[in-house]
Amino acid sequence: MPIAQLLTPAQLAERLQDPRLVILDCRFALDDPAQGQRSYAAGHIPGARFADLERDFSGPVQPGISGRHPLPAVDRLLGTLRQWGVNNDSSIVLYDDGPGAFAARAWWLLAWLGKRSDVYLLDGGWQAWCAAGLPRSTAQPAPAAGQFEGAADAQLLVDAQGLVARLGSPHLTLLDARSLPRFRGDVEPIDPVAGHIPGARCAAFTDNLDAEGRFRSREELRQRFAGLLAGRSPASLVAYCGSGVTACHNLFALCLAGYDLAPLYAGSWSEWITDPQRPVATGD
Repeated sequence: MPIAQLLTPAQLAERLQDPRLVILDCRFALDDPAQGQRSYAAGHIPGARFADLERDFSGPVQPGISGRHPLPAVDRLLGTLRQWGVNNDSSIVLYDDGPGAFAARAWWLLAWLGKRSDVYLLDGGWQAWCAAGLPRSTAQPAPAAGQFEGAADAQLLVDAQGLVARLGSPHLTLLDARSLPRFRGDVEPIDPVAGHIPGARCAAFTDNLDAEGRFRSREELRQRFAGLLAGRSPASLVAYCGSGVTACHNLFALCLAGYDLAPLYAGSWSEWITDPQRPVATGD
């Protein structure tokens, strides 16, 4: 079974009574961290539980050391998933407002812990669900007690030290999921330093989507990433972004395109720039 899978709103609606189903509402806004919780309270897919990027899917920020969204501690993440009723055989559907960036972070965390089958992103997210005229709820599901067992896979991570050692190598293809203006250093609305890691290629995560906000076809995504690889081996790929969130969107899209799950530099740009000795590039 492919590791990256999509569901349409109609397909999810048909599964709402599946006893193995766990739906996680991952809506979030970087400029308003409480927005996701408010949106969930105002209405969500029936049976969905709210999953907060900063509370549930990130660890504590260490000023001057970590990025903006460090990975959560494994034990704490496992405990949270169990509280949501997640079991090893659960069928898990993840959604956010639509683009899928926050849902993809949840998908990557599950893959990191070893849950790599029966996990889906809702294509088009909450916006697509509402556009389809499907039911909404304000009720919160009853507490559950799941038995999910997982272990972190260190092979899915690359740290800053490892990247520094590989800079300039033909065996490294570093994909930056941020928009081109941020990649170039023309603007930087979030982090204190603008630019990108030297040698990286701009691979804005939004280009994985079509004009309707749905994921592009496997063939289109395959063509996109083949162009970014430019003849290099897929084994050279490493993904990063501003804080390790939207890079997961590229990792999901790569898997949709048929590539293996590539490593993530989880600290990403916001961690990279905490050490002034690490090089910074601007422009193309």
